[in-house]
Amino acid sequence: MKIAVIGMGSVGGTLGQRWAAAGHTVTFGSRNPADPKGKTEAAGMKAEFASIHDAVASADVVVLTVPFDAIANALAAAGNLAGKVLLDCTNPLLPDLSGLSVGQNTSGGEEVAKVAPGAKVVKIFNTTGYDNMANPNYGGTPVTMLYAGDNAGAKATAAALARDLGFDPVDFGPLSGARLLETLALVWITLAVRQKLGRDFTLNIIHRPSDG
Repeated sequence: MKIAVIGMGSVGGTLGQRWAAAGHTVTFGSRNPADPKGKTEAAGMKAEFASIHDAVASADVVVLTVPFDAIANALAAAGNLAGKVLLDCTNPLLPDLSGLSVGQNTSGGEEVAKVAPGAKVVKIFNTTGYDNMANPNYGGTPVTMLYAGDNAGAKATAAALARDLGFDPVDFGPLSGARLLETLALVWITLAVRQKLGRDFTLNIIHRPSDG
């Protein structure tokens, strides 16, 4: 699968590197495609490095991992996203991590859909830290990855990409469910950062074993 990752920070870099290792064709989209550091880092991950527009143009799936306040500019640079699967991994966090800038009546995911008309938006990879994206395995138990979206085909693609990384993907319903997923992300971040629990933990769905 051809994947364009917009953003090369901790989340984008980790996801892109792992998908490339799994055999996908990954291109990191940058505002500065001539940046030698970016080119070197992408090459080290066995990925390509291009402008945001060029990365998106040839991709089957676009993965959004930029800070929330950079979304509008990133999607403007991407160009026409109609018909594309767009995985939104962002969270509308306040600068001090004390809350969310949107919620209840809308969500970051729904706002992304407004900025990218025609894109098949799925909220995913936002409820846990990049350490768990690098290794979503806890003693043989995979980390739960909740996702939400309005297009069944796009959700199936998102789930498959999560499964490729070792996650246990769980459908959370329509894109409006991002309102709760972004709140869940804040719970994880609060525990990790403000309560100093660290990053090596997960909030998981665990099924009770059957009696049989």
